[in-house]
Amino acid sequence: MAVSTDDRLAARSDLAWAIAVGGIVIALFVALLLFAWHYAATLFLIFAGMLLGVALNAMTNLLGRVVHVPHALRLTIVCLSLAAMLSGIVFLGGTTIAQQAAVLSDTIKSQIVNVKAFLEKNGIDTSYFEIGSQTATSPDSSSTPATPGAAAARNLPSAGAIASSGGAIVSQTLKLLLGTVSAVGNFFIVLFLGLTFAAQPSVYRSGLLFMMPATHRARATVIVDRIGETLERWLIAQILTMAVVFLVTWIGLEMIGIQSSFILGIQAGLLAFIPTVGAILAGLIVVLASLASGWVAALSAFILFLGVHALESYVLTPIIQRHALDIPPATLFAFQILLGIVFGIWGLALALPLMAIAKVMIDYVKADGASAQAAAR
Repeated sequence: MAVSTDDRLAARSDLAWAIAVGGIVIALFVALLLFAWHYAATLFLIFAGMLLGVALNAMTNLLGRVVHVPHALRLTIVCLSLAAMLSGIVFLGGTTIAQQAAVLSDTIKSQIVNVKAFLEKNGIDTSYFEIGSQTATSPDSSSTPATPGAAAARNLPSAGAIASSGGAIVSQTLKLLLGTVSAVGNFFIVLFLGLTFAAQPSVYRSGLLFMMPATHRARATVIVDRIGETLERWLIAQILTMAVVFLVTWIGLEMIGIQSSFILGIQAGLLAFIPTVGAILAGLIVVLASLASGWVAALSAFILFLGVHALESYVLTPIIQRHALDIPPATLFAFQILLGIVFGIWGLALALPLMAIAKVMIDYVKADGASAQAAAR
């Protein structure tokens, strides 16, 4: 069958248009990846603010089942309750937290040195441990000064040493100040974003859907709503899990007689936000801090850690989070390690919610494809 010249030109034009569109899409996708890679910290910060907004909105909706008042008033009640709880913890236990944090830091440093010495004593190479030992070099006893004046002159630092030490002190102080300002600034950025997202969630939802093409807006609406519901259920379940882990760890360590039990309970509860990796880090910190009280206390703390981990994995997660997420542990752990290596602590902490979003989208695409195949039959 002969093909006319017009049909050939039309086919070539369609092919050229398809190649051009495909090239533009690939270029935009690569540009988006480069943008995300370069501004990963900022994007993670915005995503953390969105998660805080989702959590506040979920607690506001839970309060709405009990108290039938406007959304703004319910959000105000939730925020004031959280602020009062945090203020009570700071004012009533702020001194205790600061003291226990200082004791815990010194204890862990000393125990790391002890573990390093124990490994070296048993013939294990510990050169890969970067532990700076602050041992002062003493002068050779055989070369004693002839007069006290000579000793005093030798102990006086030179002008260059004084200038170098002063510059190092100023540099370290500036680094500490900048790090503190950055941490406080990031906290307030996340807090502001969370409050603004929670204050008017429908506005941001409508704006996000408005940017979608009209032909795909219905599907985008379903996906966005499912993502929001999944994250809300998971965050509420995670908050309950963190609270239980904190209480059980604190009470258990207090009964064992471990110092800094309160701050250890706080860090265990906070690290429970990070599945698998957080539990391992919390257990390692608890065991290291317990070594100062003896091997019996360390063994008891290790057994407590195993009990808390079993409670979290086999009781709390199946009961509280059975309707929240269903992600295989090995898949989640591999994704956590990948994002942790690539993006650092942000990637490690936010790996689970990011994977939850991806899972919701994949499940919807699979269900939509299955329904389309069933309709075609």
